[in-house]
Amino acid sequence: MGHSKETMGYSKDDLLARLEELKIDFERYDHPVVLTVEEQAKHVGNLGGALTKNLLLKDKKHRLYIVSALADTKVDMKILSQRLGLGKNGLRMAPEDNLRQVLQVPLGCVTPFALFNESASAVSLLLDQGFRSKQSCYFHPLTNDVTIALSSSNLDKFLLSIGKQPAYVDLEASPVVGKDNPPDLADLVPSGAISFPEESVENVTPPHTQNKTVPKEKTCPPEVKTKPKDQNKVASSSESKIPTDGANVEKFVTDMFEIISPLFLSQLKEKLNIKEDELSSILNGCKEQAAPDLERFASLFKSAAYSAGFQAGFDTMLKNGLSGMPSRK
Repeated sequence: MGHSKETMGYSKDDLLARLEELKIDFERYDHPVVLTVEEQAKHVGNLGGALTKNLLLKDKKHRLYIVSALADTKVDMKILSQRLGLGKNGLRMAPEDNLRQVLQVPLGCVTPFALFNESASAVSLLLDQGFRSKQSCYFHPLTNDVTIALSSSNLDKFLLSIGKQPAYVDLEASPVVGKDNPPDLADLVPSGAISFPEESVENVTPPHTQNKTVPKEKTCPPEVKTKPKDQNKVASSSESKIPTDGANVEKFVTDMFEIISPLFLSQLKEKLNIKEDELSSILNGCKEQAAPDLERFASLFKSAAYSAGFQAGFDTMLKNGLSGMPSRK
C-alpha cells in the first residue's frame, strides 16, 4: 500500500483495504449516490451512527481546511476565521477545482479520509469534539455511494497512520480574540500554501464572452452604465439586478442577498415596529448564518447544471450524427 497515487488518487477499495490492514473496525453501508446529509440520512440515519457534515474551506493565501463536524453542530465561518487568526472574512468555500485536484474526490465526498491522497497532505483538518461522545460516526470513503461507520478512536488511528495528528475543536465556541487574547486555533493554520490558482473556478469566464464583451463595455457611454442604478428603487425586478456571474458561487450568493434584502426589510418595516439599525443587524445575522449553506447548494446546483448541459449536448450529437456538422472543403 506504499505506492504513489498523486495523479489519479486512491480509490474506495484502496482506502477500505488500508483500514482492514490497520485492523480498524468499521461498518459498511452501500446505497445510491447522495450529495447531501439529508439524502444520506434516508439510507443510514436510523442505523445508530452519527451523521456528519464536511466542508472544504480556503483562506486568502490558498491554504485549505477540512472542517468535519456532527450534522447538527453550528459552524460560524467568521468566528472560526478569527479563531484561526485570519480575520473576520478570511475563510470561504473552496472552489470545485480544489476539491477535485487537491483532495481528488468528487462533490459530496469531502471527509477526513480524503487526506489519504498525498496531494492533500498540506490540508489542515479540524474535527468536531462532539465526535468523541458518539459510539460511531458516518463518513463517505472517497465515494458517496458508500457510507462507513467507525468510532473517533479508530478515525484517530487512521489519521495517525498517514502522519496527521487529530485536532478536536469545540466548533461552536466563540472565544474573544484580540490584543490580549490571541487566536486559539492559530496552530492549525497550514504552514504553506498549496500551489493552486485561486481563479480556476470562481472567476471562470465562458469562452463565448471572451474578447467580445470587454471591448463593448469599454466603448459603452457612461450614462448607460449608471442608468440601472437610478432604476433600482423603481424596478426591483429589473434585468440589471439579476446575478450574471453564475460561475462565481460566492458572488452569486452575495447578489441574491442584495436582491432579497430590500424586499425583506420593507416587509418587516410594514408589519413590525422595528428600528432601521435593528433590522440591518437582523439581516446581517441571517446572511452570516445562511451564506455558507447557500454557497454549498449553489456549488452543487452549478455542478449538476454543467453535467446536464454536457449530457444534453452529447445526446444531440449522437442523435444528429455527422450530418449535423458543417461540411469542410
